[in-house]
Amino acid sequence: MALPFAKSADFAVDKSAGRPCTNLLDDFRCGIHTDLRHRGFTGCTVYDCFGAGQKVSQQTFEGRDWRRDPAGAGAMFEVFPIMRQLHELLWYLNESLTTAAAEPVHAELRDAWDRTVELTEGDPATVARIDVDRHRQEVNVLLLRVSELVRGAVPGRKREHRGADLIGAKLRGADLRGANLRGAYLIGADLRKADLRSSDLIGADFRGADLRGADLTETIFLTQFQVNAAQGDATTRLPAALAVPPHWGDSPPEGLTANPASRGRPRRAGGGGTRRRSGRPAAPR
Repeated sequence: MALPFAKSADFAVDKSAGRPCTNLLDDFRCGIHTDLRHRGFTGCTVYDCFGAGQKVSQQTFEGRDWRRDPAGAGAMFEVFPIMRQLHELLWYLNESLTTAAAEPVHAELRDAWDRTVELTEGDPATVARIDVDRHRQEVNVLLLRVSELVRGAVPGRKREHRGADLIGAKLRGADLRGANLRGAYLIGADLRKADLRSSDLIGADFRGADLRGADLTETIFLTQFQVNAAQGDATTRLPAALAVPPHWGDSPPEGLTANPASRGRPRRAGGGGTRRRSGRPAAPR
């Protein structure tokens, strides 16, 4: 309801912000949830609001919804994108606080965590006034430091691909350990058997990327919706907090051995929603 999307490879129709999706049922469920990919709504299957939707509806607006309280709908839709960004930052800060290499900045990270949580707990008017871009910039200074600490522990020269156009790139078997792939366009890239351990993947666009046999076990700032946007199978090795998407194949490609440890992992708290128009993560880069 809150966000727009454009007719494209990700969505079968156009939808403006503040207008219900044509598939939204009266009980707020999706009428084609089990068949989204086949009905042209792949974008819905890879989106994650990091729990911001639940926070806005259940806490900020105290359980009210836009159907029962249409007068408050505008305020709710104004607050949601801000809350979504704050919750995304909390994801990255939480990961940083559990990363041993980032220990030198753990105290600063805890302070940033507390400040971000405090921002999420305001009333609708207070949240709407937050300068979220400024807060993201402040937090991103810390996240960049975390990235430097993690990637710096990898010996040798690291690849610098920040914001790079790697659409359709042939990176099969590439050594990308410690690489900076912040905001990189990896749409349709061949990353089969690539080693991405300790690489920074914040905001990287993995739509349609082939991750079969790739090792992403020690990457930083990788989210579930980035993984959902890619293609992989049982040989793709993921961080422990991320789950293998249902649409990934179960049969490993020829010459590879399945990795049972990557399957059935729990997913961190998140939530559904509609995908933003651009289809790219709103991560700091």
